Amino acid sequence: MTELFEIEERDDHRVARRADGLLATFNRAGLLTSADVHAATRICALADEVDPEVALAVAALVRAARHGSVCVDLDALVTSEGAADLPWPAVDSWRERIAASVLAASGVLRREGGLLYLDRFWREEGQVRDDLWARVAAPAPQVDEEALAETADRLFPAGYDEQRTAALAAARQWTTVLTGGPGTGKTTTVAGLLALLAAQSERPLRVALTAPTGKASARLQQAVEEAQADERFSDADRARLSGLSSSTLHRLLGWTPGSRNRFRHHRRNKLPHDVVVVDETSMVSLTMMARLLEAVRPDARLVLVGDADQLASVEAGAVLADLVQGLAGRAPGAVTGLRTTHRFGESIGALAEALRQGDADRVVELLTDDDDRVQLVDPVVGADALRARLLDHALATRAAALAGDADAALAAMDAHRLLCAHRDGPFGVAHWNRLTERLLAEHDPAVWQEWYAGRPLLVTSNDYGLGLYNGDTGVVVREDDKLRGVIAGVRSHLWLATARLGAVETLHAMTIHKSQGSQVAEVTLLLPPPDSPLLTRELFYTAVTRAKERVHVVGTAESVVAAVERRAQRATGLAQRLAAD
Repeated sequence: MTELFEIEERDDHRVARRADGLLATFNRAGLLTSADVHAATRICALADEVDPEVALAVAALVRAARHGSVCVDLDALVTSEGAADLPWPAVDSWRERIAASVLAASGVLRREGGLLYLDRFWREEGQVRDDLWARVAAPAPQVDEEALAETADRLFPAGYDEQRTAALAAARQWTTVLTGGPGTGKTTTVAGLLALLAAQSERPLRVALTAPTGKASARLQQAVEEAQADERFSDADRARLSGLSSSTLHRLLGWTPGSRNRFRHHRRNKLPHDVVVVDETSMVSLTMMARLLEAVRPDARLVLVGDADQLASVEAGAVLADLVQGLAGRAPGAVTGLRTTHRFGESIGALAEALRQGDADRVVELLTDDDDRVQLVDPVVGADALRARLLDHALATRAAALAGDADAALAAMDAHRLLCAHRDGPFGVAHWNRLTERLLAEHDPAVWQEWYAGRPLLVTSNDYGLGLYNGDTGVVVREDDKLRGVIAGVRSHLWLATARLGAVETLHAMTIHKSQGSQVAEVTLLLPPPDSPLLTRELFYTAVTRAKERVHVVGTAESVVAAVERRAQRATGLAQRLAAD
């Protein structure tokens, strides 16, 4: 489905007022924004490209990237729901004009099968394909099978069959894609795998634990440490793996000031690690995956961990889903799926599985049964209850923060999270953060200040000097009559003066995209109306699987059905390129 926007006034910022021809027509029809038009116009001007149909193709590619796609299927585009009535060029002649264009001759536009790319994404997809093919085709690593089996029997006794199979497969190959929903034992598998490999190594194993965001990175390190505390791990296992730490992908690759996409480690300066484990791979963009693969040594094991049913990266690409689909056909052993859920109670697990299967009737049935662990709440009837729930959790967080108890304040903050699909509007994060603070201020006027004890925090950009990473969470705590920001950590928390916290937002509510990589006890999901373009099955599933104990879905049955039946479609060619001979 192609979403169009409505232009309500001449001065709408989405209107490209100087555009003409096809670009103006599609801009005023609500398909292209002014940014799409200006980008296409500039690209064409730099190449002396004058064909308006080629300019339209470039604008469509810019728009696609903005929506997370890396390419465009022209046939699908002109027939897509919502866009079929627009004055598209005839596809066959359109392709011919693109192929004969200056932009195609200069390599700015690329074709791969029936897909059209901008050069950058075409190259990155090809690089990811080639690097993965090379890793899959390389001779398998040498292992002591007898010792491997003996260690695996100890680390994965009866009841851990899925994890044992996955860990043994990963130990015997250079590249593994490990998938599964929350609570299926992915981190248990990773911890056991690291112990298996460490026992096989004659020297200390160099391990990199990494994830796209600081929060996901911290959770990975914490989960691996907790898994190693199990009695199945011997003192020798723990000694071999002592000192493991996790970092963001940007920090691992060596972020370079002034550059978003180039790093210190690359094809000519490889990472030194023997094992690289990437958690929350569904959040990794195509560009970041290309940078990672070029930096990993060919004789290092690469383990890509994630849930392919979750939302994809906010940037272009759907890499994890493409890897699962593409490698499963070409190298089946490289993809291992865990299915048995251990974390959730029966209710949340059943709801997640119904969402994964796309069974809208079953989802509605589960949400409307007499089970308070998963329930559908009418947005009108349940409005007062929702406000009361938000206020109760905010008051609990503030009470602990006023007492100077950072651990209790962080625990109270993570007891409940309101998740929204939108950032703005009545169903958006900004509105509900303001509403919660207003409710809180009715009890204590001090909350009207920018900084107040109990203000929950979300870090929105990396600050390597302070050790802050996008996705970190924290809370403002009163300490000796001064307010300090406390950012949650694995072994210890980071205490900072509020004046040093620049890139932070209030966290009474957060977007579902930003919630990836986190877990809280109780989730309230605010569903927008059925016609919201953000309402998809992947978004719904991601929100539900953030909860460990209870899920409240605030919305109508129509919104639930719309979410289950609408997939988050992204145009990519990586799966096909991986599976091709």
